[in-house]
Amino acid sequence: MGNRHKAREFTLQILYQHDLVGTAVETVLELFWRDLQAPMEVRAFSDRLVFGVVHHLGEIDKLLTGYSENWSLERMNGVDRNVLRMATYEVLHCPEIPKNVTINEAVEIGKRFGSEDSGAFINGIIDKIARDHKPEEIGEAAPPQ
Repeated sequence: MGNRHKAREFTLQILYQHDLVGTAVETVLELFWRDLQAPMEVRAFSDRLVFGVVHHLGEIDKLLTGYSENWSLERMNGVDRNVLRMATYEVLHCPEIPKNVTINEAVEIGKRFGSEDSGAFINGIIDKIARDHKPEEIGEAAPPQ
């Protein structure tokens, strides 16, 4: 398993906890990393994704609402919602990552942590977003931390 894949799994766990409990993301990160030994590049990439999603949450959720026909964000299970958020952030704000890599990673993580239908659901939405949006249309490549 690659470092970025592991970082994405950690990112999902952090975003899920932040989403579910509503605790400040800084607190969630502090508690998450306190006892976990992870290579610095894993932690750095995960932190980039977490802060990016949180910083762009309004934009991301608006896009997801528009692309998830007949599904409100509240109706989605927490895993799917947060994998979609993470992948949408990558598609829009990480131009150095090929879109097909982002989609494949999101689908695999969704299958592993979500429901039986998560992979297909995530693939359908992220694929549409990736086809319709280019990172340079959105602006910045990385959020301020």
